[in-house]
Parts: sequence; structure tokens; C-alpha cells
Amino acid sequence: MIEVKQLSKHYGNVVAIDNVSFTVDRGEILAFLGPNGAGKTTTMRILTCFMPATTGTARIAGFDIFDQPMEVKRRIGYLPENLPLYPEMTVWEYLTFVAEIKGLKGAAVKVATDSAVLKCSLGEVARRLISNISRGYRQRVGLAQALIHNPEVLILDEPTVGLDPKQIIEIRELIKGLSGEHTIILSTHILPEATAVCQKVVIINRGKVVAVDSQERLSAQIRKSEKVVIRVGRADSVSPEKILGIGGVLQCIPQTGGAFIIESELGCDNREAIARTVVENGWGLLEMKPLTLSLEEVFLQLTTQETTEEEKTS
Repeated sequence: MIEVKQLSKHYGNVVAIDNVSFTVDRGEILAFLGPNGAGKTTTMRILTCFMPATTGTARIAGFDIFDQPMEVKRRIGYLPENLPLYPEMTVWEYLTFVAEIKGLKGAAVKVATDSAVLKCSLGEVARRLISNISRGYRQRVGLAQALIHNPEVLILDEPTVGLDPKQIIEIRELIKGLSGEHTIILSTHILPEATAVCQKVVIINRGKVVAVDSQERLSAQIRKSEKVVIRVGRADSVSPEKILGIGGVLQCIPQTGGAFIIESELGCDNREAIARTVVENGWGLLEMKPLTLSLEEVFLQLTTQETTEEEKTS
């Protein structure tokens, strides 16, 4: 659905993005992550045909962003970081206006407006002035204008910035509910947001893509060992020596609440042996789960590593 190949953007001697490449499958939600100033917004502006790239190519829904920009725009809904709202209009008037400028005519305008209001739960404020509604509702209006023409692709730049925790959860759930029907690129620097709604992650740092994959596979690539957490009912009876005697186990680290972190050699799946040891010794196995790197840890390792390597070569 979205194919980006070696996009670069230069402002004189300043390189905003450098050979950015990634793909997004139909119906997928992709998290586009990076520190502030990493090049996320520049990339999104290029993909929405807002500005040209210096070099590289990209195709959206089969159309080239340089050769067929109008076809691309027809298939994209874009929510920029700064909402494109007119505060003197009511929510209904504004969405009707947007539907018309996006090419809808006659009865299709009302149908599209009704659908956007319903999808974004705007019924309570539809007849109110945009200037008189909350930030959370304004964010919903911004999302509604992006999807009012039912585009195949949604490109959302920091859709939850400035919202309170309750509003953030509401917008996340709304975006998550749009997957499958729409292909979505979600730019954010709020990592729990990406974990909550996205199937795939692109991490960009200093204009360069440093990782493209799912969170789980990125975690597997970075970690240097396998870790599981067990929780037992009789922690005082646990013998670390018996756990260390299991093949592949490197260390057993006690935690609070009857939990233990068991670290094993990379690639070693000894969960069955660990469980058997706990049960046979009567320690009361209550829980066992793998311990993976969080997206925050993956993000920090990749961006810090990239920065350090650049400093070494400069």
C-alpha cells in the first residue's frame, strides 16, 4: 500500500532526511518513531505531497507521489501536528466544508459528514463552534476531516499531543478501530502510544532509518540473552542452585512478591525445564512469562547507538 524508497530532503547543506526507506501493508498501522527533529514531519509532508523530496521515490496505493500527486492526495487523509481548523465554524459546518473541498458533491457530502461525526464520536458537539469545544474534541475534529472522504491511507502527525491521559486513551482507541479499513502511518514520540496501537515500527534518528520491524522482533534482535519471570507461592523454599543447574541458565535473580528473573543463553528455550523444576520441588508455580525489551528500551538503545557511532566517526 505504501512504498518508500531512499527519500532524502536537503535544505542547502542541512540534510533533513537521508535515504529513508520502508513499506506499509494494506490495513496495517505503522508507528513512525523518533526524537524531536529526527525527520518524522519532513517525511510525512513529502508523502502527503506537501513538499518535494530532493531524491528518492514513494508510491501510495500504486500512485507515484511525484508523477501523480493529485491521485495520491485523493487517497490520503492527513492530520498535521497543527490542526487545520476554523474556530468560527461549527463542527458540522467545518466538516461539510472539508467534504466539499475534497470533491464530494450533493447527498454524498451529508453522508460523509454523518459518517465522520459518528466514527469520531462528535455528535454531542456537532452544532457547537469549534472555538468552544475542548482540545480533545478538536483533535477528534482534526481526525474526522482526515477521514471524511474515506481515504485508503491515513497519515497522522502527533495525533495525541497536548491531550490529557483520558483523551489520549480515547484517541488511541479510535485510531486502533480504524485499522484494517485504513492503512495508517502514526508519527509520535510517545512510545506507549505506539505499543498500544501499532503492528510495525519504523525508528528514525538524525534523518536516517535505524530500524524497521515489529516491536517483538526488534527486541529479539537487540537482547543478548533470554529472560523469563516466574512467580511462586513459596519463595523462601526456592533453591537458586537448582535453577542454575538447568541447562542454559546463566543466573537467577530474586525479585519482590515471590518473583524471580531467570536469564538463559540467547536462543535457549528452557521454559519447560524451569517449570518442571519448580513443580517437582513444590515451590508453587503461579506464573511464568517471557521478559522482553520494552519499546522504550529498544528505542533508546537504537537511537543512542546511532548517535554514538556518528560521534566516533566525526
